[in-house]
Amino acid sequence: MNAPELGQTMSLWAIVPFVGLLLSIALLPLRAPHFWESHKNKALVAFLWSLPVAVYFLFNMPHELVLSLKDYASFLLLLTALFIISGGIVLKGDLKATPEVNTLILAIGAVLANFIGTTGASMLLIRPLLQTNSERKHTIHIPIFFIFLVSNIGGCLTPLGDPPLFMGLIKGVPFFWTLRLFPIWALMVGGVLLIFYVFDNMKYRKEDCRDIIRDRRRVVPMRLTGTINFLWLAGVVAAIFLPFPSREGALILMAILSLLTTKRVCRTENKFTYNPILEVAILFAGIFVTMVPALLILNARGADLGIVRPWQFFWATGSLSSFLDNTPTYLAFFSMAQGLGLNGAMMGIPTLMLKAISAGAVFMGANSYIGNGPNFMVKAIAEEYKLKMPSFFGYMAYSLAFLVPLYLVVTVIFFR
Repeated sequence: MNAPELGQTMSLWAIVPFVGLLLSIALLPLRAPHFWESHKNKALVAFLWSLPVAVYFLFNMPHELVLSLKDYASFLLLLTALFIISGGIVLKGDLKATPEVNTLILAIGAVLANFIGTTGASMLLIRPLLQTNSERKHTIHIPIFFIFLVSNIGGCLTPLGDPPLFMGLIKGVPFFWTLRLFPIWALMVGGVLLIFYVFDNMKYRKEDCRDIIRDRRRVVPMRLTGTINFLWLAGVVAAIFLPFPSREGALILMAILSLLTTKRVCRTENKFTYNPILEVAILFAGIFVTMVPALLILNARGADLGIVRPWQFFWATGSLSSFLDNTPTYLAFFSMAQGLGLNGAMMGIPTLMLKAISAGAVFMGANSYIGNGPNFMVKAIAEEYKLKMPSFFGYMAYSLAFLVPLYLVVTVIFFR
C-alpha cells in the first residue's frame, strides 16, 4: 500500500495521539506545572504519545516515518544552528523602555528576520528587549507581540525567513519569488506594530513613577560583541542551498565553529542556556511522529474538503499551522494545490493560491506556542527573566484578539 492509499483508508482515530500530545502540551503546564518543568517528563509524555504511531508505521510503512524524521532533523538542525550562533552575538544595553523604543525594536526584528531567519532574529533581540523593559512591571504583552512579529510574521519575504518558505525553495519556488508577498507583509507588520504601540502606551501609563525614573537612570548605550558569529550566520545562509545531508552537515559545522570561536563571556552575558532548544527538540520530536497520520489523511482527502479558492487555502493552511508545525503544513497544502490540476504559473499552482499558502503558514504560526519553533524558545527565555508567560490558551487569547482581525483584513484585500 502506498501513501495516498493509506491516507484514504486510515481511520480518523489515527490522529488521536497527535491530538493527545497537543492537549498535553496545552494542559499539563496548567494542571501539573511542577511535573512539566522537567525535560525528562516532557520527553516521557512525547514518547508515550508517539509510541503507537511509531510502531504502526515501523511495521506497515517505515518510509513515511523515516521521511518525517528526516524533516525533523533538518528542521531541528537549522533551528539549533541559528540558536547557537545568534546566542553568541551579544547586543547589550538598556534603552529607555518607552513604547517608541519597543516598537522600533520590533520593527527592526521584523526586517532582520528575513536575513537571519525568525529564529536568529528572535535569539538576537529578545534578551536586549527584555533587559530594556526589566524596570517596568506591565510587560507580559511585550514577548507575546515579539513572537507575533519577529518569530513569525516578519519572516515571510525570503526563504531564509521561515522554514516553510525554505521548503518551497527546495520544491522549486524561485528564491526571490517570496518578495511578491511584500504588500501583504507590509500590511500585517504595520498593523501589528500599530496595535502594539497603542497597547504598550496604555500599559506604560500604568507604570509607577519610581519604575519610570529608575528606567531612565539605568540607560546604557547598545553595544555589539561576538561579531565573529555573523560569519557563521552567513555560512548557515549558504548551507541552505546544499542538498541533504550536506546541508545538515554544514549546519552542524557552523554551530561547532560558533562554539569554538566565541568567547565564553559572550554567552554568559547573553544568559545563554540550552533549555529553550531542548524543549523544542523534545516536543517537536513527538509532534513530527504523531502528525504523520494527520498529514497523510490531509494529502489524500484534502480535495474532498472543498478547498479550491485562495482565501480557503489561506485560512486552512493557517489554521493547521497554528497547531501543526507550519513547515509540513505548508508542504501538505502545496501538494494539495498541485493536485487540483489548475496548471498554475508556479509549480502548477496559481500564483495567488501559493501566496495564500505561504502567508497562511508564516503568519498563523504565531497563533499558538507550537505554531513555529522560535515561539517556544522566546517563551522559555522570557520565563528565565522571571516573566509569567500566559498558558497555552492564554496566549491564544492574545492571538485571537489582535491577529485574527488583521487576517480578516488580509483576506478581504488580497485573497477574496
